Amino acid sequence: MSNGMLWVRGPLIGRITRSVFKDLAIWMIGFGLTVGLIFPWAVHQMGVPKAYILTVPFHLYCLIAGFAVGGANVLLAHGVVRLRLRLLAERLTHITEILEKLQENREGVECKPEQCHLPEDSEDEIGATSRSFNLLVDTLDSALQTNRAVQTLTEVLVAQQSLAELAARALQEVRFWSGSSGGAILTAQEGELRLLAAHGLVEPERLARHPVVRLAYERQIEELLECPPDLPLDGVLAHFAPRAVVVLPICYQGASLGVLVVAANRAYLPEQVRRLRLFAKPLALALHNAMSFDHLERLAALDALTGCYNRRFGLERLREEYERAVRHETPLGVIIFDVDHFKSVNDTYGHLLGDRVLVRVARAARSVLRHGDVLVRYGGEEFLAVLPSANEADAAAVAERLRRAIEESPFMDEDHVIRITISAGVAAYPEAEVSSDRGLIECADLGVYTAKRAGRNRVVSHSQARACA
Repeated sequence: MSNGMLWVRGPLIGRITRSVFKDLAIWMIGFGLTVGLIFPWAVHQMGVPKAYILTVPFHLYCLIAGFAVGGANVLLAHGVVRLRLRLLAERLTHITEILEKLQENREGVECKPEQCHLPEDSEDEIGATSRSFNLLVDTLDSALQTNRAVQTLTEVLVAQQSLAELAARALQEVRFWSGSSGGAILTAQEGELRLLAAHGLVEPERLARHPVVRLAYERQIEELLECPPDLPLDGVLAHFAPRAVVVLPICYQGASLGVLVVAANRAYLPEQVRRLRLFAKPLALALHNAMSFDHLERLAALDALTGCYNRRFGLERLREEYERAVRHETPLGVIIFDVDHFKSVNDTYGHLLGDRVLVRVARAARSVLRHGDVLVRYGGEEFLAVLPSANEADAAAVAERLRRAIEESPFMDEDHVIRITISAGVAAYPEAEVSSDRGLIECADLGVYTAKRAGRNRVVSHSQARACA
């Protein structure tokens, strides 16, 4: 190899024209004519009398025979070799067109074996050429499939904004293009791995605690595990008998975002593993963007001071929960409470301390509310709690626990001990006969008003407020 040129050992002999087959025809016919000239003298040396063979007609017949044999060899060369080389040229032209289409980013580009392969029916250099060409075709087809897979995955990821939806669609595409029977995507949230999407795995939540998964996340190490056929994993890891598991860290700009786990009921091909590695890159970018969007969306929905949902988002959640309660005929409780004499706290100790009081109240409320309840900063010192599946008695019990928790936890500020209390109003659907979520708020507001009139630091339900009215 020199200067990018491939040199053939020894000279290229026999070149007369710029066409190999023309040179071949000249040499074959020339060889046939030469044999035709020599043949009469060779026969004479074998004892045949000159009178029979050393004649013009006999020489002419021998030359014609030599020419015919040379011509027949030329035809055979054309039929056996030239047709194969012509087929090779056609397939190379087809591959060139495919590569040009790829450069233009055109769709529908394919190089299927049945369209591009050459027959492998000889054991010589022609057969070796066919095998090498077919290997090139298979590699190109695999590259095209990988390119299509990455492009499809990227298009799917770009179209998703919700983190959960993105993970579910991404896992679906990854399983399809990698030939996986099951898998899961986990991301790091608040210092621990959490499951985003899973398919075909038994108790996929346990993956977050698996040492191999945690090691892949923490050290950004790829793991390819092959399971022996007699290992009884069916029903333990997956709903199928896994034979290979790939654990890939999902990294963005050197930082670990999560882990991709896929499993198959057979060994992964090298190309499938390479494809999975390629998938990890657009998946990392999409997860980073979705997590950033999700974070911004949460920030837009949260009150900056207390970390509760803000009024706009909270009222939207109340409307959704109310419609769900009506649709499924389930109860829905709401609590509205505000800090008693909060203006006095602000005037006496300043707004900074007043802000800290609100943070303390919000923290106490979150400690009392159930998982799935929604806490909203409804106004300046006023809060709203939405309690799905809670009737009036349930909501009143929660409000009372909250009132006691705040009353029994005085606020300490240097040498000052500030005792904080709240007044709360409770209402619930369907006990409060309302036709909208706004009606529930009005009923709870009536309870707050009644609590204030009765001396504050108390919980008043809607039914109690109506009795007092």
